[in-house]
Order: sequence, then structure tokens, then C-alpha cells
Amino acid sequence: METLKFKTNIKCGGCIATVTPFLNEAVGEGHWQVDVQTPDKVLTAEASNASVVKQAIEKAGYKAEPLN
Repeated sequence: METLKFKTNIKCGGCIATVTPFLNEAVGEGHWQVDVQTPDKVLTAEASNASVVKQAIEKAGYKAEPLN
């Protein structure tokens, strides 16, 4: 597992509530967090595959782009 960071369009607590079941299924509860205070709304996830995280976000109706 590695720590992956993504720029997202998750803006608020309601958005986080929407993506929670998708991310919990993809990477596991407690293995991700979104910092809505940063301009890029950074999602940090402990996962082995960036595409799994991105697909979970997109399935929830949001966008995620990997940060380098």
C-alpha cells in the first residue's frame, strides 16, 4: 500500500457523506480522508492502485485527478 493524493471536486461534508460508501468499499474505512480546507480539495488514500480510488470517486459522481 502507498499513500496516494488526488485533487477532487469534493467541497463539503455532504459531498464526503456521498463518497464515503464508495471509498470505504474501494480502500477500506479509515484508509482515506478529504481535506476540504485546501484549494485542491485533496483526497489522501492508502491504496495500492490509483485507478481503484479514481473509479470509486467517479462512481459517486465526483472527479479525482492524481497529484504528483
